[in-house]
Amino acid sequence: AWPGCTARCCAERGNGPARAVLIAVKPTPPAAHHHAGPALVGQHETSPMLDTRAFDVVRYLARLPLFSDIGDEALQHLAAGSSLRSIERGQPVFRQGEPCEHFHVVAGGQVKLFVISPAGQEKIVELVGPGGSFAEALMFLGKPCMVSAQALVDTLLVSVSRQAVMAELGRDHQFALRMLAGLSRRLHGLVHDVQAYALQNGVQRVIGYLLNQSEAEDCVSGDCITVSLPVSKGTVASRLSLTPEYFSRVLRELEEARLIEVDKRDIRIIDTRRLAAYSG
Repeated sequence: AWPGCTARCCAERGNGPARAVLIAVKPTPPAAHHHAGPALVGQHETSPMLDTRAFDVVRYLARLPLFSDIGDEALQHLAAGSSLRSIERGQPVFRQGEPCEHFHVVAGGQVKLFVISPAGQEKIVELVGPGGSFAEALMFLGKPCMVSAQALVDTLLVSVSRQAVMAELGRDHQFALRMLAGLSRRLHGLVHDVQAYALQNGVQRVIGYLLNQSEAEDCVSGDCITVSLPVSKGTVASRLSLTPEYFSRVLRELEEARLIEVDKRDIRIIDTRRLAAYSG
């Protein structure tokens, strides 16, 4: 075991080739968790990007909107009920039908939530990047997972146990309100998706996705931005309920209309106002 851990530091996750390293969290003493010392130690065996030796779970949770206003003692309780999971690209976080005893925060990497149709087709429900969380509602339901989750790249997760969350909800009503607010935002997003699928054509969905990317970078002119797709075009297409071929055709159409320029995963939006007004 690595020094500083409070339990066995490494465990293998079964289910065939799936493999994840589970690292037990050592809560930082309350008087010291704002200082530089790491909350746990340990290193993923193969990927330097997922080096966890300096990862402070308490400090990380404190920076998230969901936990930013709760006290040191509450953060310690949640950290004590958390584990740091290093998951390799392509491996599952959980599968549909498995018990859901945690919710997860992406500390680094990218996770897709998806379902498989009876015909074997995959539909991506959500893409979750750094700072995003998922499975809160599933955890509260106490029912098997209704979707599957898979790492799209080497990913680091903070998994917070249902037991720790329920205990903190009983101690802190403000924390309960923040959890409700987070679930409400997720529900609002799902309703927005349903409206988009029902009321918008494919071109409008692609335009809406490009204009709403939070990682957009302003150009010097202030009127053009560059969107770097965080995942493959096929994955984005599935998220928008489009085929990869149709998604590529829409990009070509927008490029021919001199609204965007495409360079692999980098999409330069030439004129945001014209793009927003484009109807195809």
